[in-house]
Amino acid sequence: MKKLFYFLLFCCVSTSWMNAQETKSIIDELNTYYPGKGRVTIYEDEAIKGIVGRPITPQLPVYTEPGGVSYVKMRGYKIQAFAGNDQRTSKNEAYRKQALINQAFPELETVIIFESPFWRLRVGNFKTREEAEEVLNEMRQAFPSFGKEMYIVPDEIKVPIDQSADY
Repeated sequence: MKKLFYFLLFCCVSTSWMNAQETKSIIDELNTYYPGKGRVTIYEDEAIKGIVGRPITPQLPVYTEPGGVSYVKMRGYKIQAFAGNDQRTSKNEAYRKQALINQAFPELETVIIFESPFWRLRVGNFKTREEAEEVLNEMRQAFPSFGKEMYIVPDEIKVPIDQSADY
């Protein structure tokens, strides 16, 4: 048992030590001379050297709501609480369910979308599917009458600026 512990400790320490080593860029690796192999020489501008190997962080446009809340739009998940194409009843049904959901879950944003001939009600702005699943389960418990027609859909979501720092 002691040997197993020391072996696992050694594996963890050696793995973290290997990750701590400085990584070379592809340009430095190609310029390195290895005996018995060909030689590659790359001449580059310093500006290129600073860019190569860095992860690209996209600059997302910032939007501001009338209340002064700034947010970015990105891919995420929403809960589709209603979808219907009956010309006579779907619009009223979407607004009725929106009022019920807003009353039970005031912290969640609800959006009614009309794409002819469909009326859809989408709820929330979730970065991960797991977050959406948790809220979906709560909504199904709160609304068992129409819980079976609710499901998670990928969609464009709004993320407040202070929460989007990790993206």
